[in-house]
Amino acid sequence: MVFMQVPARRGWTRRAILSSLTVFSLPGADERGRVFPSERSRFQDPTTEFEVLRLTSPAHSSLLPTYYSPVFSRNGDFLIYSSDRTGSWQVWRMSWKNGESRLLTGARELDPASPVLLGDARAFCCFDGPILEATLISGSRSREAYRVPEGWKRGGGLSVSGDGLHALLVEARDASSRLRLVPLLKGEPSTVVEAQASLSDPLPRPKRAGILYRQEDSLWLVNYDGQQNRRLRTAPGRIGPAVWSADGVNVLYLHYPEEPKALNAIREHTPDTNDDRLVAPTSQFVHFGRNADSSVFVGASGSKASPYVLILLRVTRRELTLCEHRASDPMRVSPIFSPDSQKVLFQSDRDGKPAIYAMAVDRLVEKTES
Repeated sequence: MVFMQVPARRGWTRRAILSSLTVFSLPGADERGRVFPSERSRFQDPTTEFEVLRLTSPAHSSLLPTYYSPVFSRNGDFLIYSSDRTGSWQVWRMSWKNGESRLLTGARELDPASPVLLGDARAFCCFDGPILEATLISGSRSREAYRVPEGWKRGGGLSVSGDGLHALLVEARDASSRLRLVPLLKGEPSTVVEAQASLSDPLPRPKRAGILYRQEDSLWLVNYDGQQNRRLRTAPGRIGPAVWSADGVNVLYLHYPEEPKALNAIREHTPDTNDDRLVAPTSQFVHFGRNADSSVFVGASGSKASPYVLILLRVTRRELTLCEHRASDPMRVSPIFSPDSQKVLFQSDRDGKPAIYAMAVDRLVEKTES
């Protein structure tokens, strides 16, 4: 399968993106830059006796971005998340060193799942109502990058290409949906795919000009120019969360089999060869994340009797329980690894409102390059 490369626009680089943000500012953004002290607290998990770090207070709601969106800076010194601690949903930057959180947005209708860090972690995108905003981390200056056209509404999912030049999003109208490619600098938005079906969760293919997306309960792959649009031949059954491997060769996805008593499993699909294979069965994972080299997975169990966060070693197919998540909805736990594979983050409403939790796994998982 051949993927066409998107030609670079001369003169428009990441530096140009950042420079363009400095000349815009949102109204009512005077609170941005406000710093809140650390809300961290530590406790021992009653099941494993491993230490768990709660990063945000359950007195208000805090959420990580969508599971496939970058959360950490490359060196792991900060992360971004959404919280309503000031009375409305806003994006925050948390220092990993001291736990302090700085307000980054002055949004009116923030989608708390939408923040996406750009590749160099100096800026991020998010949706404020129908408006896609691009914001500098330093100085919190923003600009409108795109507005959903009248007559359309936002669909599910937002991502940004690895080079930071394009946003990928879905729009819906009546029974139809369309996948849009939106330049973050210069150029006109284009429709990559339009269908009489529900589209969601567009994911750029690393190192290729391709987009993985969900159509109803199936995975599809298309070029940036709309060519070679095809359904992936995944295993029969329902498709759960799906992510690319870091090199863009494989799609890792959670498979819910058709047989009622069969185990949910992590599977791997190679689009270029149409090869689909079992990675490992799980103890009923309903959500999962991978580490940087896809050698270890972290999952959230949907079992009411065993509401655990677990890690699964690919080579041995063995699981190790990290802690209880005790979330009212296990699908919302959304566990992920830090870029160096030394920490696991997840979210839960176990102590009240949704909060963000972390665990060190450096004694269990080998360090990877950030």
